Amino acid sequence: MSLDDSLAARVERLELPFNEYGVDPYGISKKHLKLALEAFGLLYRHYFRVRCVGAQHIPPRGRAMLVGNHSGGVAVDGAMVLTSTLLEMNPPRLSQGMVERFIHKFPVASLWASRTGQFTGLPEHARRLLEDDRLLMIFPEGARGTAKLFRDRYSLVDFGTGFMRMALQTRSPIVPFAFLGGGSAIPTIFNAYALGRLLGVPYVPLTPYLLPVPLPVRLEIHYGEPLHFQGTGDEEDHVIEGYVQQVKQAITRLIETGRQERQHRREQGLLP
Repeated sequence: MSLDDSLAARVERLELPFNEYGVDPYGISKKHLKLALEAFGLLYRHYFRVRCVGAQHIPPRGRAMLVGNHSGGVAVDGAMVLTSTLLEMNPPRLSQGMVERFIHKFPVASLWASRTGQFTGLPEHARRLLEDDRLLMIFPEGARGTAKLFRDRYSLVDFGTGFMRMALQTRSPIVPFAFLGGGSAIPTIFNAYALGRLLGVPYVPLTPYLLPVPLPVRLEIHYGEPLHFQGTGDEEDHVIEGYVQQVKQAITRLIETGRQERQHRREQGLLP
């Protein structure tokens, strides 16, 4: 089976309530998904040669949050996580991300984001998706996470706490994940904030070769076992922050495990 046929078949197998026109109640379009995943699938399999570990930990059905680290100065991580849940899961699932508001300043990007299920990161959007038993993709580091420089590529910046309150309020399990390699694919040495403001984005990451064009570095996604937390979401801040730290620690462990495995494979000559 060709790559295109495989991706098209997987989109057809998505357990989403598409109507006779191939559009679901949120405006997600089969047509746009298939076209987007033709590109993402080629990047995933042949350009970045993504290695995915632990996809079996993602619930095959029902609400859940995928919560992980940002890696790389542009949204390569989100695109590859989205692709991983479509290619690595049976049945395939669509992971839906909460994107930054500036995306909607660009009509083409806004259209494709919404047609593939990636919506503005507002609490009401996240709640509605989870209550409809969707798979939500969250990067609690926000824009600060994508702004990490090459030297800090394996570090984590402060997490927001909104995702945890939402998980408690909707009784959603959290699947931690580590994304590795993005910082090497886009080795940011400087963030041009002034240039970013001119272009209508938070910043423009600059690399040793100037433009933030991803290099063909092998990427990895490591999913951990689901975490379940008890509560209503109305707990005191220190309780919520304690739960958030548990998630952060789980992601840190996955990053360290992935780094050790990459180093071992590199020493064995299995990774450039």
